[in-house]
Amino acid sequence: MSINLVKGQKIDLTKGTSGLTKLMVGLGWDPAVEEKKSFFGMGRKQAANVDCDASALMLNANGKLASRESLICFYNKQSACNSVIHSGDNITGEGDGDDEQIGIDLAKVPADVERILVVVNIYEAEARKQDFGMIRSAYIRVLNANNMQELVKFNLTDNYSGMTALITGELYRHNGEWKFNAIGEGAQAPHIDILAARYK
Repeated sequence: MSINLVKGQKIDLTKGTSGLTKLMVGLGWDPAVEEKKSFFGMGRKQAANVDCDASALMLNANGKLASRESLICFYNKQSACNSVIHSGDNITGEGDGDDEQIGIDLAKVPADVERILVVVNIYEAEARKQDFGMIRSAYIRVLNANNMQELVKFNLTDNYSGMTALITGELYRHNGEWKFNAIGEGAQAPHIDILAARYK
């Protein structure tokens, strides 16, 4: 049974769940619908064309990127150890279900990686003058990759207007087990490399 989390809530993922090593992190969002005025004054609804990109940052005990290949994103879809694999870029965010997914094999995560931070950026946010106020129904969820059963879900419901990045949540080690932390913080980072630079 899936558990819905609130911001700041932490939950065990692997404790008491023998054999759970392969996870799928699903992220979803929809472009907000805005009212467009026509020449005749009639309003018509149109969804903003916003391209969001999910990424994962593999961090060590000091909160730094464990290596140069520890940023998994649209241009580097796989970690060097093959423990974190990005499903690929979804440009529109339209439709039901996850817009992007990141597979994580906990058994392959290197010992020096303590946290896997999952973030979302808006592609070319500054050039397009876009921010997360133009996105609705954003969420992050964690599934058992073996049977695609949803374990936890966190709906990001805060007002993120003016923000160009979302730090959605993180998986982290604690006493030999893996937990999930629902973060839900907005940030100013119009490109994933700018956000990743904070962890170098």
